[in-house]
Amino acid sequence: MFNLVEPIGVIPYSADEPNEAMFALGFTNYWDVYFAGRAAPLGSCVPAAVVHALFYNFAPGEVARHIPKVWSTTTPEAAIAARQEGCVNALRRILGDGVDSPDFERAGELLTTAAISAPLEGRPMYAALRALPVPQEPVARLFHAASLLREHRGDGHICALMAEGIGGLEAHVLLALDVGIPAPAFGRIHHLPSALLTDLIDKMKARGLIKDEATFTPAGRQAKDRVEALTDDLAHVPYEALEPGELDELIAALEPLAQKLIAAQDVT
Repeated sequence: MFNLVEPIGVIPYSADEPNEAMFALGFTNYWDVYFAGRAAPLGSCVPAAVVHALFYNFAPGEVARHIPKVWSTTTPEAAIAARQEGCVNALRRILGDGVDSPDFERAGELLTTAAISAPLEGRPMYAALRALPVPQEPVARLFHAASLLREHRGDGHICALMAEGIGGLEAHVLLALDVGIPAPAFGRIHHLPSALLTDLIDKMKARGLIKDEATFTPAGRQAKDRVEALTDDLAHVPYEALEPGELDELIAALEPLAQKLIAAQDVT
């Protein structure tokens, strides 16, 4: 299900339309857009330290460069609406006329049933998004459901990382090695000050997680695998709301959508 839902949930970061809709509110850089869009369900009064804790994987000070500054440009309500509008436009462009079919609407109904069924406890980002009304327009509803499931999985992923004692920046290093990229070249951390990145890698070497900036130790490889396995285990609960036949129906409906969305990412 992750492979089918993630291409929908990642649309705010993989298509141009969501950024364009947010820029129309007055933003001028990507990271203001990111933090305003994702943190909007938390409201404008949540301080940077709380957003930093909930997002988990940013370096010290990175969140504070954007929160609460973004709320001098727009409101959370406007950010939520603009982000949704941009994502709907992107999905309509990529998926074409299929979004107006009964099968698409049914997929949105089933995915929403799953997305709003999970317990809120221990899922702060998921709970914040669950507090928003479910859109009635079919494309917006599908995107909202995928976003809920993405945040639900993300909350569980943080639990899995914490269970292994792996911090947010360390998680980026492990992901970089997992996809075959040396940590200093990985997109989410390559911009860090060299002293911070060197210290991060040295500490992970001392913990026995990595041999060098490009190589796992056996223990590090096992820790990464345990994190991913626990993340998967913690992510299956929403789908228990669906009958086996409904889950099969949902998978069949989402497969062609995911293929088109992934192909569009490859083009861009």
